[in-house]
Amino acid sequence: MTESPGPEEVDQRSRSLPYITAIVALIGLADSIYLTIHHLTAEPVPCSLVSGCETVLTSAYAEIAGIPIAAFGAAAYFAAFSLAVYTAYGVRSAWVLFGILSGVMAAVSVWLLYLQAFVIGAFCQFCLVSAATSITLFLIAIFSRFWRR
Repeated sequence: MTESPGPEEVDQRSRSLPYITAIVALIGLADSIYLTIHHLTAEPVPCSLVSGCETVLTSAYAEIAGIPIAAFGAAAYFAAFSLAVYTAYGVRSAWVLFGILSGVMAAVSVWLLYLQAFVIGAFCQFCLVSAATSITLFLIAIFSRFWRR
C-alpha cells in the first residue's frame, strides 16, 4: 500500500508549479516568436516531421486583421510566463488569472487543431508544438487545483 504524500511534499509540489509553468510558457513563446518572424518575413518554415507547414501558415486562417495568429500566441505565452513568475513571487491572484488565460489558450488551440485537420487538411509541426504547449499549461492549471487540496 502506498502512502499519500504529506503536507510538506504537496506544498513543495505546488511551490514548484509556477517555475515549471514558466518554463513551459517560454517554450511556447519561443515557438510563437519563431513562427511570427517567419510569417512577417515571408520566409518558408522548414517542415521536417509533417508535411503541410506552408499550407497551414499561408492559409486564410494564419492571420487576423493582418496580424499573424502566432503573434497573438506570443502575447498569450508572454502573459502566461509573467503570471507564473508573479505567482512564484507570492502573488496568488496571478495563478487564478493564469488559469483563465490557459483555458482560453487551450480552447483556441483545439479550434486551430480542428481547422488544420478538417478545414485546411494539413498540419504544421510548429503549430502542433504550440497546441501541445498551451494544452499542457491548461492541464497544469487544472491539476494545481487538485494538488492544493
